[in-house]
Amino acid sequence: MNRMPMENLNIAQFDLMPSPQEIHDRVPLTETAAETVFQGRETIKAILDRKDPRIFLIVGPCSIHDPIAGYDYAQRLKRLASEVQDTLYLVMRVYFEKPRTVTGWKGFINDPYMDDSFHIEEGMQKARAFLMQVAELGLPAATEALDPISPQYLGDLVSWTAIGARTSESQTHREMASGLSTPVGFKNGTDGDIEVAINAIRSASLPHSFLGVNRMGQSAIVRTRGNAYGHVVLRGGGGRPNYDTVSICMVEKALAKAKLPANVVVDCSHANSLKDHTLQPLVMSDCVHQIREGNQSIVGLMLESNIEAGNQPIPADPSRLKYGCSVTDPCIDWRTTKLIVRKARNVLKDILPVRESLKLRV
Repeated sequence: MNRMPMENLNIAQFDLMPSPQEIHDRVPLTETAAETVFQGRETIKAILDRKDPRIFLIVGPCSIHDPIAGYDYAQRLKRLASEVQDTLYLVMRVYFEKPRTVTGWKGFINDPYMDDSFHIEEGMQKARAFLMQVAELGLPAATEALDPISPQYLGDLVSWTAIGARTSESQTHREMASGLSTPVGFKNGTDGDIEVAINAIRSASLPHSFLGVNRMGQSAIVRTRGNAYGHVVLRGGGGRPNYDTVSICMVEKALAKAKLPANVVVDCSHANSLKDHTLQPLVMSDCVHQIREGNQSIVGLMLESNIEAGNQPIPADPSRLKYGCSVTDPCIDWRTTKLIVRKARNVLKDILPVRESLKLRV
């Protein structure tokens, strides 16, 4: 008697993926890149521990789709980072994976040619090569951990990791974060719920055991130590921002109640700018004002920035894409980025060294 198949009924095919070790061998970590990543992680940890008075700024494209334009941006950002390094610590936003509510381009790793060909094996290697280029410049990188396997391929080139609003509540992502080698920022929920992020920080700080893959691509039981550098990222939600003084005060109280450090990163985009990229400078200015007036909890800021402002649809012919313009969320342009980063540095350069002696005056 022939038994009916009982599994993989909706699987069209399995294509073999190179193991993390194979991708590492193709794009090996250099000493220069390793030093950049290490210094990036240690600097952000020092800022979170209040041993470094600077503010770290995650700034860059909403997503990387063109490595040439992305590297152009990285070179510009490196020059700006050197200019403001006494006050602000700049980390490039390098996002390769994009969560989708229903459908849409899932990012450079999943579909590097933006034509639904889904050459994930090529996307992963190209993503690693791009991260290597950025690190070789001496510029640390930040990314969002969406696929729980991807860190085995790319994690040694990342200095800061975000867990997104859609995944902060996910047990899989909390477990993954507990084993990441970077500080991890957990975003509040899309409805604005801050408890999601706080619970995620607490969960990721503890050891976990779960199914995953090892460096050789084999199925493995992953046993983690827990990540002591989780923190909140405020991105707004539920139709309103949450970067204002009252919202941040409420977050500080919630963190204190949970016995967690009062470390807050404000995402100047997404719901905090009401999805209007032209409002990002106002959000950043407001946060800088709060720090100037005595805020003690804001340790980082995030900006979605690109060479050109706005965004564009993905055309049938990718060669017609506008250079340096986002294909996902709209971004502020490079000119605006320089202006607001320099302005923040000028406002904060004399305040941050004595920040702890200030009291909230607003």
